[in-house]
Amino acid sequence: MTIDQIILFSLFALVFGFLLWGKFRYDIVAFSALMIGVVLGVVPTKDAFSGFGHPATLVVALVLVVSAGLVRSGAVFLITRTLVDASRGLGSHIALMGAVGGVLSAFMNNVAALALLMPVDVQTARKAGRSPGLSLMPLSFATILGGMVTLIGTPPNIIIATIRQDSLGEPFKMFDFAPVGGIAAIAGLTFVALIGWRLIPARGDATTELEDMSEYIAELTVAEGSKLIGTRLGALQDEADRADVALIGLIRDGKRRYGRSQNTLLKVDDALVLEATPDALDEFRAATGLAVADAKREEQLKAGGDGVEIIEVVVTENSRLVDRTAQSVGLSWRQSTVLMGISRQGRKITHQIRKTPIRTGDILLLLVPRDTGPEVTGWLGCLPLAERGLAVTADDKVWLAIGLFAAAVLAASVGLLYLPVALGLVVVAYVLSKIVPLAELYTHIEWPVVVLLGSMIPLGAALESSGGTELISGWLVALTAGLPAWAVLTVLMVVTMSLSDVLNNTATTIVAAPVGIQMAQALDVSPDPFLMAVAVAASSAFLTPIGHKNNTLILGPGGYRFGDYWRIGLPLEVIVIAVSIPAILVFWPL
Repeated sequence: MTIDQIILFSLFALVFGFLLWGKFRYDIVAFSALMIGVVLGVVPTKDAFSGFGHPATLVVALVLVVSAGLVRSGAVFLITRTLVDASRGLGSHIALMGAVGGVLSAFMNNVAALALLMPVDVQTARKAGRSPGLSLMPLSFATILGGMVTLIGTPPNIIIATIRQDSLGEPFKMFDFAPVGGIAAIAGLTFVALIGWRLIPARGDATTELEDMSEYIAELTVAEGSKLIGTRLGALQDEADRADVALIGLIRDGKRRYGRSQNTLLKVDDALVLEATPDALDEFRAATGLAVADAKREEQLKAGGDGVEIIEVVVTENSRLVDRTAQSVGLSWRQSTVLMGISRQGRKITHQIRKTPIRTGDILLLLVPRDTGPEVTGWLGCLPLAERGLAVTADDKVWLAIGLFAAAVLAASVGLLYLPVALGLVVVAYVLSKIVPLAELYTHIEWPVVVLLGSMIPLGAALESSGGTELISGWLVALTAGLPAWAVLTVLMVVTMSLSDVLNNTATTIVAAPVGIQMAQALDVSPDPFLMAVAVAASSAFLTPIGHKNNTLILGPGGYRFGDYWRIGLPLEVIVIAVSIPAILVFWPL
């Protein structure tokens, strides 16, 4: 083993170790490893940033913008409004939503497909009187499975297509993944709809558990002779923080003044609108000398009154709230928004919530100024758990958006246009036709994924050029010596799938795909079956909530625990392997 190989193996071990630890975001980990690789000389300086101009990186970014255009045009809502019905049985609902999610994720980013369908699924579950946890995991798995079918459905397919071009001179085409990926997706969806959902532990609705938090809205009044008369409302903020009380607004002369009102001087009979538990309310009342509201206003206010409304959102891994508190990001003074409750893996947090660090997958109950829900949700980088508030352009652009995208897919499929160019033209057309506003163009790109790809591609190329991937493939070939080719393919799938369950699937693919090519060359067979095996396996992250972003997003809304995923995920992965190996041997013979 050479010095360069030792350094690169050490860098990849550190990357995988930090990804498992989860303390630092994956893009920071990957970029740091790239910079260290450049400084140590294992990544040539001239190639340091080649990954950011790589076709795979560009396609991933463009697909995200195109996905946003399909959403804003109303194309996706046209499908859900037509097909979704709360009166269906659970099995039928899961089959239908899974089919819709699978088809959507085949042609748009699978995270975006889940983000669109998750509010629909939650609302349908509530109307049907059942827990969303029974259907959200099947929906997540369906959107992951659907991404296997086309080139643009998931980043691993895009990466493998470009690796094939770099290594063999020609990339996979748009629907080359369909025979194997389609069979795996259909088999997986059938299992999930008929059997899989029955393996999910029955738990309460993590979202409705937060609804009673609105009962903690109350009033305290400024009595005659109070020491607070003439004091600014903002002067009470420190005491409110100590008592874990949120100042929502002020009522004067029977009119609610929602918003900050921090500089308002308090007068006799002013009523402070507060969010607090009974114990916290008593503590604050004792410390400030405020009085309980008179008999006419003794009953607690409903939080969704004039001027404000309650929204529920789920925290994504790119939210500005991750590992921070509502207080530290200035949620109250920046957005006039109050965090009223947190649900974490089915457990309701009610104390010191504004000082509680937020985690990915948490559900937040927010009290926001009326009609500002979408803006607040976007500012936080969260996803709404209700269908309302989603921006849609004029309905007359639905078919224009679909037609432009379909034309690009067709042109790329038959070889008329290079895929990045075809998608680039769609983005330009969407902007010119105002399907995607120019001001929002770059907000739809998931920049951490772009940085991850841009960083890992040069590292992967360096590992391959140093002979590192050949070394790994040699170990695997030696391990499987004497076994038939289908058994070697199975071992490669199991190893790749296991890595993808705990690591980012992009990082897994960048390492596993070149190893697959080297294994094929060592066995003197076609590399295509090995690349297809890696493509399916890298996308099959069903055992944990950390293996795929979709699994993380449903963690809070579904009220799941870490160990819930393998119950349905383990048999699903076995089924995917069982149907994929024969399909690969038929459609991509050795």
